[in-house]
Amino acid sequence: MSAQTQSPVKRLTPPDIRARKGGAPIVSLTAYDSPMAAVMDPHTDLILVGDSVGMVVHGLPNTISVTLEMMILHGQAVMRGSKQALVVVDMPFGSYEQSKEQAFANCVRVLQETGAGAVKLETSVQMAETVRYLVDRAVPVVAHVGLRPQAALADGGFKAKGRDEDSRAKVLAEARAMDEAGAFAIVVEGVAEDVAREVTEQVSAPTIGIGASAACDGQVLVVQDMLGLFDWTPKFVKKYGSLREIADAAFQAYAEDVRARVFPGPEHVYSAKKR
Repeated sequence: MSAQTQSPVKRLTPPDIRARKGGAPIVSLTAYDSPMAAVMDPHTDLILVGDSVGMVVHGLPNTISVTLEMMILHGQAVMRGSKQALVVVDMPFGSYEQSKEQAFANCVRVLQETGAGAVKLETSVQMAETVRYLVDRAVPVVAHVGLRPQAALADGGFKAKGRDEDSRAKVLAEARAMDEAGAFAIVVEGVAEDVAREVTEQVSAPTIGIGASAACDGQVLVVQDMLGLFDWTPKFVKKYGSLREIADAAFQAYAEDVRARVFPGPEHVYSAKKR
């Protein structure tokens, strides 16, 4: 028994999320820094430190160039800002595909260096052995089926899945394989609505949809998309804010004050101490 003082706030765990199958929907968002994680934490069950950080924070054209070091750095920041949500860190492209031993070594590094509660892998039927290997060694895994951004080069872009019979069968097979391999949750991205619904009905793990179906056991969105920081967003995004316009107006007002020499005002500067 540890003698350390326990936090009054209990962080959600992978078993807590798995137990939500068919129950209250799981609320999830991405986060990449401490302040944003702190704001969303009271409202979310699962915070995903997505490799989407490469595109929405670092300005990369896709997620292929995201490194393990980048994911660890952002994972550490999100853990510092959050208190109750389960934090899941994406494993970047090339960090887990070579072998199940490589996957285990890198997943352990992420969990140890960030303090996060789980990792997420973009998965195929062929990855089932790796997922089982990780789960058997106490690494909690969120699987990811359907549209897999890390496969963008091979797929020729970001293309929705499950819209024909072959693709539909592939998505269903991927989801079943990940469920049987022991993933405690499955992200279902960019698939036909009826396919996402069928996946949710067929697997015992909760599904978390993004561009999928309201029938999924939860939903996730990229936070910059839902806050309205970009001019263009995917079809599946609902904008819950207009932060781009708010920020633009704030920057304009600041620039005007600086150029007019009205900022800083008397209330923003220090005066000499009286002797």
